Amino acid sequence: MVKRTSGHASAAYQDSLGSALVALRLVVVVSCIAAIGATFYGLQESEEPQVGAVEITPLLSPSVTPLAASRAPSATPSSDLHTETPATPTVSVPRIGIVAGHWGSDTGAICPDGLTEVEINLDVARRAVYLLQSLGYQADLLEEYDSRLRDYRADALVSIHADSCEEFQGADPPASGFKVASVEDSMVPEAEGRLVECLARRYAARTNMYFHANSITYDMTRYHTFYEIDNRTPGAIIETGFMLNDRYILTQRADLVAQGIVDGIVCFVEGEGR
Repeated sequence: MVKRTSGHASAAYQDSLGSALVALRLVVVVSCIAAIGATFYGLQESEEPQVGAVEITPLLSPSVTPLAASRAPSATPSSDLHTETPATPTVSVPRIGIVAGHWGSDTGAICPDGLTEVEINLDVARRAVYLLQSLGYQADLLEEYDSRLRDYRADALVSIHADSCEEFQGADPPASGFKVASVEDSMVPEAEGRLVECLARRYAARTNMYFHANSITYDMTRYHTFYEIDNRTPGAIIETGFMLNDRYILTQRADLVAQGIVDGIVCFVEGEGR
């Protein structure tokens, strides 16, 4: 027959077992809370800077180039880069046509001793071209009927001639001096007026000759070359002197004659007297 324990003892046992379970649960809960707290505290410590900590930057080896530096643009432009050079202004060099009257065609006027006008004209024209070129101008030496005269375009054209070798008894003023003219129906009257004025004034100053205005003829104002050149080219014809009375200056001082013509051309091209 089974021995039966008392009811009091059984109740005491159950009470002790319940207390143990409760205590165990408390221990587990407290442990969990402690673990969570420790984790949270550790995270806070990792986020907050450590007071007094020294930041150490590792030194780069001289052979190592930082990536940022390797991509930085060079201070000196690469030779293969295209750089635009400012355009150099174009300087226009004046172009002057010098016609040696009668050259390549005929003798022109002739003196009793055989002196010809073309000799004087060509000598003076060559000297004038040389002087103009020495000043940096483009100067063309042209024949009387030069093929280049057709539609010739220049800053100015001057045809050089000398007057006759006749006595002209009783002429008043005497057959001496020079004269200058342009075409009578000019397409550029203002420019040709200035060219004639410059030539007359400067030639007189250089040679001390006077302007023989009353001997200007239609052969000068209707000179064929004026109708051959481009009508925008200012043209003039100069009779440098009379071959009889002005023979000395025309033959022995051709340098003065040429310089006087060049002085007048420079006066016109450089805009003097405007």
